[in-house]
Amino acid sequence: MLSPVLCSDLAALEPEYTDADVISTVEFNQTGEFLATGDKGGRVVIFQREPLGEYNVYSTFQSHEPEFDYLKSLEIEEKINKIRWLPPHNPAHFLLTTNDKTVKLWKVSERDKRAEGYNLRDEEGRLKDLSTITTLQVPVLRPMDLLVEASPRRVFANAHAYHINSISVNSDCETYLSADDLRINLWHLSITDRSFNIVDLKPENMEDMSEVITVAEFHPHHCHLLAFSSSTGTTRLCDMRARALCDQHAKLFEEAVDPTRRSFFSEIVSSVSDVKFSHSGRYLLTRDYLTVKVWDLNMENKPVEVYQVHDYLRTKLCSLYESDCIFDKFECAWNGTDSVIMTGAYNNYFRMFDRASRRDVTLEASREVCKRRAVLQPRRVCVGKKRKETDVSVDSLDFRKKILHTAWHPKENIIAIAASNNLYIFQDRLTPNGHHNTPEIQSAPPK
Repeated sequence: MLSPVLCSDLAALEPEYTDADVISTVEFNQTGEFLATGDKGGRVVIFQREPLGEYNVYSTFQSHEPEFDYLKSLEIEEKINKIRWLPPHNPAHFLLTTNDKTVKLWKVSERDKRAEGYNLRDEEGRLKDLSTITTLQVPVLRPMDLLVEASPRRVFANAHAYHINSISVNSDCETYLSADDLRINLWHLSITDRSFNIVDLKPENMEDMSEVITVAEFHPHHCHLLAFSSSTGTTRLCDMRARALCDQHAKLFEEAVDPTRRSFFSEIVSSVSDVKFSHSGRYLLTRDYLTVKVWDLNMENKPVEVYQVHDYLRTKLCSLYESDCIFDKFECAWNGTDSVIMTGAYNNYFRMFDRASRRDVTLEASREVCKRRAVLQPRRVCVGKKRKETDVSVDSLDFRKKILHTAWHPKENIIAIAASNNLYIFQDRLTPNGHHNTPEIQSAPPK
């Protein structure tokens, strides 16, 4: 787990920003060398890790533009909902990006040489007068300044009637899924004009609709397994070997709710906003409004671990409902060894849970406390009277500041946190000999 943490890098726009600048997704590639972010303006920014460990801008490109569906009189936002990297197979990098309706496959490549000495064109690319050509020459490659190019290779469109909320690349490296509120489609990466519907929850009568799909993901090792969660708090594991249409699940992960504790908000706060397979493939991590839960794939009736993210908000659900904050969708992440869990909260706080020691820590990602190479101090939210000057009262939390999108480096203790238009990158504190501290959580004081 991250010990006292260093703010190693900060990529941020000016304090004055527009809604288009707000980061909407964050994703490391498989090696952790690259980190991609998408924003509400349809832009993708890729950061590359330098030899000294810091991440600097590698490439920026416009992935999606605003569109208009004339048949439905519906505006389609350019906001990037998800980014997923494809496993590398050559020096170029490939990634999938999606907005509400269209998935695109992008190729990001480097060019540091240019061809010179063409027979039919001059140095500026204009056609030569053929009568002036008396000899033939062999074009040669000359060095040039490094140029990073992003080009769209595939566009997967017109397959979703509802807003896309998830994309996930299969472990076979040939297919991927895209999920909207009611359907999940399976695509082949080389075929853009058709997809195969593998989950369809749309009822014949829309008035009978009782749940919607909130997130879907492929298993990291078994290409036939996928999981998807719903607004009712359930997570289904589907096996594509059993049947072509996976409406009948192989396993259903659902926690029984005590009828005496049911309230108007029970179903809303139980809606699953994110699901992640562990790197080992043995566990599922789900995030609802108040908790993160770890499920063993071999045990469906209850989670093996439950962590309270911000239980102090239970008394404020009414005001959170009126402000629509109760519908915020928080993401969650595993560390590289599946031993620590991370997720976001309000007031620009994010939470980490050590599965072995059961310790947890609350940290803050904000301009006020994040100076380059500064050590982050644990935060504590109190319900009653403050015990320390640094304690924060639950009544003073800023619900406009929220950490919805997080990502963890696949191999190292480096995390990326998106807070509004700011991207914060944290890493372990280094000891004097240059080594990382042994990962462990520094517990916050008891409440």
